[in-house]
Amino acid sequence: MQLSRAIHLGDHIRGLGEAPVTLVEYGDYQSPACGEAYYMVRALQAEMGDRLQFVFRNFPLTLIHPFAEYAAFAAEAAAAQGRFWTMHDFLFENPVDVERGLLLTYAKSIGLDARRMEHEIAERTYAERIQSDVLSGLQSGVNGTPTFFINGVRHEGDWNFEVLLDALKSALQTSRNASARSAACC
Repeated sequence: MQLSRAIHLGDHIRGLGEAPVTLVEYGDYQSPACGEAYYMVRALQAEMGDRLQFVFRNFPLTLIHPFAEYAAFAAEAAAAQGRFWTMHDFLFENPVDVERGLLLTYAKSIGLDARRMEHEIAERTYAERIQSDVLSGLQSGVNGTPTFFINGVRHEGDWNFEVLLDALKSALQTSRNASARSAACC
């Protein structure tokens, strides 16, 4: 399966835009598997360095994770104040702290306007943004979390560190070969 929506400026991106390899994750902040994947992705980022760009897209599984959508709204509200990755990391590093009061206390501690965040969550200000991520995931064949795409192609099978690192290195080599062919032809 291919990624249905290309990476764009509105995405949450960690890493250089010109990185030869892009890893996209459709994730759910309350999913235990996504919690495991969070630490693995951080290790992959450390291993790959500037060669890897990471994109996170919301895919809250609301039928089985009752606070997943609330957490996605909190992350998007933090993004509106320039702190998406800080909130993203907090949500995965503190999975039991997704409750409203604890998130607002944390928001204050990192310098966010917690009243604004609370209002935006209550008003569902970022519903269209989250729904857009979910729809692009569904159009790309996402049916669970985490789901990964490497350079626009869905990663099938295991997603442990070694398997994903090998897949990322393979994509890096493919990217290098394509660049070499392009440079040679012109």
